[in-house]
Amino acid sequence: MNKLKQIGLSALAGSLAVATASNAVEYSLTGDAYVVFSTEDSTTAEANSGKHFAADMDLYTNASTELDNGFTVSFFQGINTNSTMAVTTAQVTLGMGSLGTLQLNEDAGSKANAIDDVMPNAMQETWDRVADINSTNPSFFGASTAQGSVDYRIPTQEIAGLTVNFAATYDPNIGEESSNASSGGLATNVSGDAYVLQVSAMGLEVGLGQETLANGQGLAAGTDEENTTAYVKYSNGPISIGYQEAYANNANLSSGAEGADNESEFWGIKYSADGIAVSYAESEYLTKAQAGNAASLTQELEAIQASYTMGSMTIMASLSEGSNIAAAAQNYEETSIAVNFAF
Repeated sequence: MNKLKQIGLSALAGSLAVATASNAVEYSLTGDAYVVFSTEDSTTAEANSGKHFAADMDLYTNASTELDNGFTVSFFQGINTNSTMAVTTAQVTLGMGSLGTLQLNEDAGSKANAIDDVMPNAMQETWDRVADINSTNPSFFGASTAQGSVDYRIPTQEIAGLTVNFAATYDPNIGEESSNASSGGLATNVSGDAYVLQVSAMGLEVGLGQETLANGQGLAAGTDEENTTAYVKYSNGPISIGYQEAYANNANLSSGAEGADNESEFWGIKYSADGIAVSYAESEYLTKAQAGNAASLTQELEAIQASYTMGSMTIMASLSEGSNIAAAAQNYEETSIAVNFAF
């Protein structure tokens, strides 16, 4: 895998030495406005229950140009304009034709993070509609190498009727955004890398991912933490169904003891036709037993969702439920009705 990185970086260095940008640069500015009414009922804490209206407005900037050698450079940035403006995602991509693609993930956008939860849904993932802060997000795969990282992605390959995609991600500073380009780097050597393989044919898609994180606790060599995930999805006409598992091997605690491992499980089914989509999905999260400590109760989240798209407007509804949330094993329910306007 290291050879793949070296080939991509060597190609990049060579291209920058001889390439200059063409005059034509294409810009676009799009956005959306998301308006929602939600009711929450939590037995974990009274503060997590209630009703509210909310609006979330985002702007998306795209710019691209072609270099004299045929390579392309593109830039994408997503900005959340709700209350205080903040960048929520940004990537710079160098398209090198048959040599593949290099992408800098300033904030989110890595291939590993893109497969954290790929189950079909009509609105959002099961965990994304749970406002209870005591719940645990089961989609941990790729989260640590999603910011301040670089992807190398091979061109899509067609082999014996199979469509194959592969990506390698390197992050020199796991869990952190890229440092400001004008202020130098960050003082850390805690790095990580991830690899994603996706194969599809005749409506069936299989994906595998592995993420390795260097241990930042100063422990002995060979104590890296590893995350893995695997999924299968199948689509036939209006029906899509999927199943996914993820496992976190938390090798060590700061004390040097073996860490408690985590595992997640997801599945979902979706029907969509003529602008209408209906889905049902479930997810589970468990912290396993470790060093005399019992395993946690299995956190369970489920969601029934529906949406209708008419032109640039999408109307959505979701009913989410959670059980065994946090150590107190509390329950949670949330009902949402939302309208999204794209512009």
